[in-house]
Amino acid sequence: MEDSVEIRIHGRGGQGTVTLAALLADAAFESGWHVLGFPSFGTERTGAPVAAFVRLSRSPIRDRTEIRHPSVIIVQDPTLIVAVNVLDGITADGRVLINAASVPDALRDRARSFPATELALQYLGSTKTSTAMLGFLAGATSLVSIDAVTAAIGRRFAGEVAEQNERCAREAFTDADSGKSEE
Repeated sequence: MEDSVEIRIHGRGGQGTVTLAALLADAAFESGWHVLGFPSFGTERTGAPVAAFVRLSRSPIRDRTEIRHPSVIIVQDPTLIVAVNVLDGITADGRVLINAASVPDALRDRARSFPATELALQYLGSTKTSTAMLGFLAGATSLVSIDAVTAAIGRRFAGEVAEQNERCAREAFTDADSGKSEE
């Protein structure tokens, strides 16, 4: 298992990018990692490109600088690959997880896709893909356990909203873990 992991999350305003980073940080802490998570905002409006960052380490984190060389990149909106250089700074062995029915040609060699929007619409009636992508990340990378993911969701949301998001994350985890996503 890796000693440290730097993750960059790309999304659009209103899509749950900052929520995804917060949930990932919570689940990673629950899974035994030391964690640092932070958003980056440009124009703060619905639909504008946004990014968030999460740094995981097996030892205390002293580096509080911007993440410039992520080893995992999550792309919540596939249209961002033409609007933003999502691969900027990615490590040589870096992985990309993208919310799409299939891997776009531009990412073919290093990405796995998963139709998170479809799953979010099914379980949540919303296009907020944060919990679907978090479940997909857990299944595709094993950085965090699905139990830690659902615990983080349960701390963030309540009642039926928590239950729906937990089911969404679990199905995404199962699909990623079983290879139903596209590589």
